[in-house]
Amino acid sequence: MKIAMIGTGYVGLVSGICLSDFGHEVVCVDKDASKVEMLQQGEVPIYEPGLDQLMEKNVSAGRLSFTIDLPEALDGADAVFIAVGTPTRRGDGHADLSFVMAAAEEIARTAKNYIVIVTKSTVPVGTNRQVKQTVRKANPDLEFDVASNPEFLREGAAIEDFMKPDRVVVGVQTERAAEVMQEIYRPLYLREFPIMTTDLESAEMIKYAANAFLATKITFINEIAALCERTGADVKQVSRGMGFDGRIGNKFLHAGPGYGGSCFPKDTRALARTGQEHGLPLQITETVIAVNEEIKRRMIDKLVDMCDGSFNGKTVAVLGATFKPNTDDMREAPSLTIVPALVGGGAKVRVCDPQGKREGQERLPGVQWIDDPYKCVGNAHLVVLLTEWNEFRALDLKRIARKMETPRLADLRNIYSVKDAKRAGFDAYESVGRVGFTRQPAEETSAE
Repeated sequence: MKIAMIGTGYVGLVSGICLSDFGHEVVCVDKDASKVEMLQQGEVPIYEPGLDQLMEKNVSAGRLSFTIDLPEALDGADAVFIAVGTPTRRGDGHADLSFVMAAAEEIARTAKNYIVIVTKSTVPVGTNRQVKQTVRKANPDLEFDVASNPEFLREGAAIEDFMKPDRVVVGVQTERAAEVMQEIYRPLYLREFPIMTTDLESAEMIKYAANAFLATKITFINEIAALCERTGADVKQVSRGMGFDGRIGNKFLHAGPGYGGSCFPKDTRALARTGQEHGLPLQITETVIAVNEEIKRRMIDKLVDMCDGSFNGKTVAVLGATFKPNTDDMREAPSLTIVPALVGGGAKVRVCDPQGKREGQERLPGVQWIDDPYKCVGNAHLVVLLTEWNEFRALDLKRIARKMETPRLADLRNIYSVKDAKRAGFDAYESVGRVGFTRQPAEETSAE
């Protein structure tokens, strides 16, 4: 089949490349000529492990191409996917659908024959019906169907998620659209991966409900972590004990500095807004949003305490800036709250992140970027471990402690332990949801 993919951001690019690997002819379209030129030259504008090799393979096979020309992409296409951004709209928390509707209008004015218009972007319930109305208004003579096909891609593991999904959700209104979608995902049907066919509204709701539930799970364990610190319990043991319960499971029970990224913050806000618009406030979701912000502020208080009550004049080394490892995505990352607080408090801040520098230089002004973690910590008063990159999981802690002015470690991802920190010679160690320690200065003894 021939497929057009509108949008070469994270979702559009990963989806387009993976669909071409299924054997379809895929043309990815974007208005950004510089991005398209970069892709045509074989360069991937985002970091996702393995994506560059998969793109090269399918371009070489003639199944994948990139263009700014929508008519070219739609010529002979069986389906067109809308994979444009739906950022949070300023002022009301709702998803901004302007890019989706603009794409729908362009499709209506360009398409010549029957086509299935598939919304891949994350959109509130009711959006696909709006897409249908928009297309019909722009071109009453066009024969088309709409489908909802939300993405469930984890950044850093997106190819695996697309090729071996927990499930594929497809919302349709007609049998004809269902058949087209079935053909698109035929390789997954043959391998018996779960593929759900639902109505449009259910497909839209599944995406938001799933993300809100996972955000709730993260926020719950972060609140439990705070209580563990007060009571002396160890949140890693608590979450492990909870995770053995099959009704709960062990995923998304890792305490940390709050959730971030491109999905959870935006989608929880949009879902809460949808509830308000329908006169049914989603109290749990609204609370999750508020508590997640409070968790980030709580991390700042923890760091202030480790700097003897003030950041002013301190040198702080931050290891990790992206919202999670194996991505260059910094959207809603905890670093965007914590690092500005350090800088604003008068700290000299150095940041080390394997992939975050390109985006972070603009988002985190006033910091120094250093590629080597051991250089980053030189003469620092505090090290903050903020993203659990593999590069930071087996650091030589003794070497780090020796290089610091005051060896103090804030391990906000619970990678190390109190025992590890003490052995390495740190004077203070704090994590999330576990009891830390602060060495008391040795008392001076007078000579007899």
